[in-house]
Amino acid sequence: MKDVTAILEHIRFDAAGLVPVIAQQHDTGEVLMMAWMNREAIAKTLETGQMHFWSRSRAALWRKGEESGQTQALVELHIDCDGDTLLAKVSQKGVACHTGRRHCFFNRIINGKVEVTEAQLVPPERLYGD
Repeated sequence: MKDVTAILEHIRFDAAGLVPVIAQQHDTGEVLMMAWMNREAIAKTLETGQMHFWSRSRAALWRKGEESGQTQALVELHIDCDGDTLLAKVSQKGVACHTGRRHCFFNRIINGKVEVTEAQLVPPERLYGD
């Protein structure tokens, strides 16, 4: 995609060359997860229409669902007003969280305690094996 270079000029990457991205279900507004993208992840996402991210722990590019089959198709990609955060409106297939829950924000702080608010829909070992 020849316009990727022009798009990347609007994004402010941190010192490690990364930018945070929030993945949101496009039709419901449900916030699914937060991850990191580098230039290559953004370019691959725009090229393929499938969400790609940068894994800081593995120092590698990865496509959402490459192991679990729980993919995210890009619907829209937005850049915030400062250019330092992205919002990806996606169509999520299956669960978004590696814990087997629909989204990653299932720990709610209430009355000074952390409460799990979402049931596990798929055991992680079924998503990733043992």
